[in-house]
Amino acid sequence: MAIIFIEYNHRVQPHCTTEEAESDAEEPSLGALKRCLQQTDAAGADKERVGALMRVMTLASESDVGRACMLQLGFLPVLLQLVFHAPSPMPSRSHTEVDELALQCALSLMPSSAASPQLGCLNMLKNEASLASFVRLLERGRGRTKAGLCRLLETVATAAETRELALVAAASPRVWQALMPLLQREGPPALNAHASEAAVRAVAAICATEPARGSAIHHGAVGALFKHLSWASAKNGGAVSSALAAVEALAASEAGRRAVARYPGAMQALVRHVFMMSSSNYGSEHAVAALLAVCRESRAARSEAAGAGVVTQLLLLLQSQCGTRANAKAGALLKLLKSM
Repeated sequence: MAIIFIEYNHRVQPHCTTEEAESDAEEPSLGALKRCLQQTDAAGADKERVGALMRVMTLASESDVGRACMLQLGFLPVLLQLVFHAPSPMPSRSHTEVDELALQCALSLMPSSAASPQLGCLNMLKNEASLASFVRLLERGRGRTKAGLCRLLETVATAAETRELALVAAASPRVWQALMPLLQREGPPALNAHASEAAVRAVAAICATEPARGSAIHHGAVGALFKHLSWASAKNGGAVSSALAAVEALAASEAGRRAVARYPGAMQALVRHVFMMSSSNYGSEHAVAALLAVCRESRAARSEAAGAGVVTQLLLLLQSQCGTRANAKAGALLKLLKSM
């Protein structure tokens, strides 16, 4: 079956060699598509780019071979350049469409392995202008664009090739200022639900790295995470678990523990998530670990957790089929509370 620029059938292997990719590029195919995306601004350029991006999306969604070939031919950095270009003095609807489509195409080509060297092209965001463009889109883009940028930020925070960039992003006040409203789901719910969930996962990934935690705490991540937990549905286990993982990571530092202990309703919120029947045990484990970290250093926090019914919740968790680590942490917290 012929699919956009390359010949594809079910007998083709799911990986594309460099020689095969270069062969495809010599025909009026992927090479021409890439050149179209690289052309400088000119009359009608945006319209041609939109058509080319639609073809990239189709090929990426229908063909593993297509994705492999486009990755090896360097489509990913080209797409990222399209997204994070210098702002147009008079942005048009077509410019916005190119930005959004190019971002979705880049995400569709993103390697799934955090160890992939091809993720090194994301380091273009170390450039001050490119990072400023990223923040501008995160502040002003539509819901789908914001969600995509948060997915990109999560990749940056976890990829081996972008460790330095992750620290640059975590140290940027503007990145946090753009992320915090998403965590709190400000704006129309239907517009921001997906962006908010993606933002929580991005923040959890950033906070997994110790050097980034101070900046997260300084910019109000603790309060924003608890505001997220205040409306997040228990059915949405993935986002809730990510928010709790971020709280646990922040509570590993003294400043984070103080911030959690001071935030109104934080202990009650954590207690509510100790026994989560409708989600994975990971959320419960994160909640118990955060409670344990804070309660170890604060008698007031222990009293507040006990008053919120933490003992009952811990006993329910221990009677369930929770994991070994959750079980151990729950036991340690119960022992600590008995010593009050």
